[in-house]
Amino acid sequence: MMKQALKSVYYAFVPLLILLFFAALASVVSYIILMLAGDVISMRKLVSKAAQVFLLFSIFPLRHYLKLSWADIGFAKRAVFFKQVVNGLLLGLLTLMPVMLVLYALDISVIDQSREWTATSITIRTLLALLLAILISLGEEPLFSGILLAGLRKKIAVAFAVLLTATYYSAFHFVKTKTDIPYDELHIGSGFQLMGEAFANVLNPEIISAFIALLVVGIFLATIRTQFSSSIGICIGCHAAWVWQIKLGKDFFNTNADSDYYYLVSAYYDGVVGYLVAGWLSLAIILFFIWKKASAISRL
Repeated sequence: MMKQALKSVYYAFVPLLILLFFAALASVVSYIILMLAGDVISMRKLVSKAAQVFLLFSIFPLRHYLKLSWADIGFAKRAVFFKQVVNGLLLGLLTLMPVMLVLYALDISVIDQSREWTATSITIRTLLALLLAILISLGEEPLFSGILLAGLRKKIAVAFAVLLTATYYSAFHFVKTKTDIPYDELHIGSGFQLMGEAFANVLNPEIISAFIALLVVGIFLATIRTQFSSSIGICIGCHAAWVWQIKLGKDFFNTNADSDYYYLVSAYYDGVVGYLVAGWLSLAIILFFIWKKASAISRL
């Protein structure tokens, strides 16, 4: 029992070690790029983007090392995959739209009266937001609900794998820093300084409500993956629909800090994610398992 517990702890920290490795690699590579290209982009942004790219492409060697097929990661055949994405989009609309409506009803989200919109500009903005949302979900879901969850499931209990995946998913969104180091002050250790600040931000007490909400979001997506075979397409579509609605909400609405219910959203994050999202999706997860158990009993 003790040996198994130690193994679980070891596997729990392996993703963190991988993340630290790619962050360190991104720090060195970013410094070299800036020394060669000049002051074309801030070190902070370059390190962040480089680390994300390295993590995304790590899926291929990790899949080979862990001996996982694309089906193990969650990819179905092409026709099924695209159908899943569409179903996921509908699920994302169904699960977040009530939250958006409640935020409006509670006067947390108020229409931005200062901006003028035309049918053309609304259409363009809507489509661009959808495209960006899909690109974000295509990057994050294969990494977290895909390779990370599949790899952990091979080594530890499913419930623990789901919780760990969700924890890393949530923490990933807060590994960031706002520090900009002037170009003429850059040195080989600058990226590591930024990396330290970014990882330290996960301990920032201001992120608590958003962290909890994204933890539940991660559990919701990981639940889909573990309860339905080869279902990464659903996760991608659902995630994209959530991001899409949030981005459009930020375009058309302002967050009202004077609302009596402002505590339901995170002031630190995006004005949507917070305790309301955490509670709503937790209820959805609980109701799903109640329905699943009731269905199993009815078949006896």
